[in-house]
Amino acid sequence: MTQPVPQSIRRIGHGIEIVWSDGATGSYSPRLLRDACPCATCREQRVQPAVPALLPVLRAEEVAPLTIAGMKPVGQYAYSIEFSDGHSSGIYTLEYLRELGGPAAGSALPVP
Repeated sequence: MTQPVPQSIRRIGHGIEIVWSDGATGSYSPRLLRDACPCATCREQRVQPAVPALLPVLRAEEVAPLTIAGMKPVGQYAYSIEFSDGHSSGIYTLEYLRELGGPAAGSALPVP
């Protein structure tokens, strides 16, 4: 069976909606995508134990609502997503985006 591919990608509020070639639709909030970033730095941060900060200092980008600032195809297999907090190093494969879309897009959410 051929892997489904995006037929359309459109903005919905601050997030995006992807309609897949098999008719499934996935909705993706900026927070869902940012928290699931597949880059090495984010994956490492998810597995390291959290060290409580006494008083974290936040940048203006971290206080403002998170949005998707841009999205570019990477070959024919993935997308690079830039977020309003400046992060843009994750490459989201089509298979990973499909998983993140939840049950409506074909499968359950992965466990981080």
